[in-house]
Amino acid sequence: MAYPKNYRYTREHEWISVEGNIGSIGITDYAQNSLGDIVYVDAPKVGDTVTANATFGSVESVKAVSDLYSPVSGKVTAVNEALKTEPDKINQDAHGTWIIKVELADPGDVAGLLDAAAYEAFVAEETT
Repeated sequence: MAYPKNYRYTREHEWISVEGNIGSIGITDYAQNSLGDIVYVDAPKVGDTVTANATFGSVESVKAVSDLYSPVSGKVTAVNEALKTEPDKINQDAHGTWIIKVELADPGDVAGLLDAAAYEAFVAEETT
């Protein structure tokens, strides 16, 4: 799986794509593949704040419940409402399906995240 080069990644398998001061956050293909069929997504509400490296919700699959960790701090500006009825969209297109959008409190948070090459190397280490 090729990971989008313009995204940044966490060691907890979230991705963020930033446009201006808004970051779209989702989980990686590696994460959705590890989880299996996703049946429920628990996300914060618009207006809530998230903190870098802290949990902001969870993803439930037929195998397990996994916490979601925010790659950045900021205020939630949008929640992907389609995931309430179609959480399996993440299984179908993990890198094209965002969970929340966040107005970045500090755009510098993104610089500390893994780029695509570093994330791919991290995943390769985890799977060996």
